[in-house]
This record gives sequence, structure tokens and C-alpha cells, in this order.
Amino acid sequence: MAKSDFFQRFYFESLGIRGEIVRLNESWKQTQGVTRYPSQVAAMLGESLCATVLLSGTIKFEGSLILQIQSAGPVKTIVAQTTHQRTIRGLAHWSPDLAVDDFPHLLPEGRLVITIQNQNHEPYQGIVAVEGESIAETLESYFQQSEQLPTRLWLDADADIATGIFLQILPDKDRTADDWNRILHLTDTLTREELRELPSEQLLYRLYHEEDVRIIEPEPVLFRCSCDRERIETVLLTLGAEEIEDILSREGAVEVHCDFCNRLYRFDPVDIGALYNDKATSRHPHPSHH
Repeated sequence: MAKSDFFQRFYFESLGIRGEIVRLNESWKQTQGVTRYPSQVAAMLGESLCATVLLSGTIKFEGSLILQIQSAGPVKTIVAQTTHQRTIRGLAHWSPDLAVDDFPHLLPEGRLVITIQNQNHEPYQGIVAVEGESIAETLESYFQQSEQLPTRLWLDADADIATGIFLQILPDKDRTADDWNRILHLTDTLTREELRELPSEQLLYRLYHEEDVRIIEPEPVLFRCSCDRERIETVLLTLGAEEIEDILSREGAVEVHCDFCNRLYRFDPVDIGALYNDKATSRHPHPSHH
């Protein structure tokens, strides 16, 4: 269990506090694929992925939750996505100049955008400036501004493993400030090694064995990219025949690379001809005979 990929909820029911744990191992490695992320970039992307899984556990939706960070600094873009089925994917873009290590200088003038794409609903979007010394601090600020709910996150990631813990006060519950502060203090005693290596129930016992904690069964987290050939074909059709023909004449084929999973889709002239024939047939179906 210590190395598996999971998301798990827990509750301090008498205190009105909820918690979540996430640990990504194989799914995180699959997300990185063949991309060799610099250590600073890998850490931020892994933490962002953990954050999306944790945030997805706080709302009911059918679709995806996307965390995107854009900045004017060396780390240009981070995109992390989690679906309601606990599948993840993500990517990051950066410039060669990564001499600095500290968070504010990697993401100057940064903004963090959270988008919830919920089936049969208009997308929800929240935006907050990147601030503090970490993605966790930025997200804590987001919750304070958007929901006015005291929230704390502990996130950690490198190229091998990404993990995190989330705590939040539930609204309309009676508790004292001392209760919240006590739970925070206990969680602050967690070491990086424990967060990365302890099985979740051992970790929760180690932190909260004197508290009344209800633990929910863990859910698996998997890497999955939503790209497929049919979606790529739809995109190609929007380009128009003239642009496609121009690419074919120069390159001999149209190639589309998915940044999320590193799959390469190749369309030769025969593929493109079939694609446009299918489009024409769908517009002018043959009449049926009776």
C-alpha cells in the first residue's frame, strides 16, 4: 500500500474538520513519460497534480478539474488535470534559464486558474495571483478568498513520487479555534519521509491516534490521457483543406503530438483523403431505397 497510487478521505466528525491524503507513484511516472523535467519543474508539476486530486475530493462534479499556472518567469506554464474518476494527466513548459530555485522567482507575475468542467453545467473558473513560497500557500490563499474556509495543504514531489495532505474546516460545525490549531500542529509534525512512505492508515494513526477519526476506504488514482485519433481528426477538419494540403506538400504527412502523453498521431495523404471523403459522405448521405 505504501507505494500504490491512492486518494483517501478522513474526517474529524466531532470537530467538523475534513482531511484527504493523496500519493502518486506509477501514475506520476506515467504523467512524466519520456519528458525529462528539471527538478524544480517536476516538483511543481507533481505538487499541482496532487493538489487537483485533493481539490476534486471537495466538490461533486462529473468532468474534470484543471489547475493551470502561467507566469512571466522561467516556468511558463503548468497544467494539471484530474477527472471525477480520479484519473490524472499534466504537463509543464519552461525556459532554459532555470538558474534560480526559489518559488517567487520561478513564477513571477504568476496567476493560478482553477477550472471545473462539469457535464451539463457551465464551466466554473476561479483565479488567484501566485503568491507566498509554494503552490500550497497559493491554494490556501485561493480558498480563503473564494470560500472563506480555513484550509491547509502539505505538498511534496520529486521525479519519483508526489504526495500531499489537505485539511479544511467544514462550514456550520461547532468547534473552537484550539481544535483547528491542535489538528494543524499535529499535522505539522509529519516528516517528509512519513508522508512519502508510510501506508495511509499508519500515517493517520501516527498523527491523530488521540483524536476521533473516521477513515474512508482509499480510491485508486490512474494516469489517463483523453486524446484519441478521432479527436485529432476533428481538429484537423477545422484547419481546412488548403492548410492541410500545404502541410502535406511540405512534410509528406501531418503529424500531431500530444504533449500530455507523448503519443504521435501521423496522417499520410491516404489518411487525409479518407478523412475528407468521410466528411463529404456524412454531409451528403446516399439516399435509401425502399
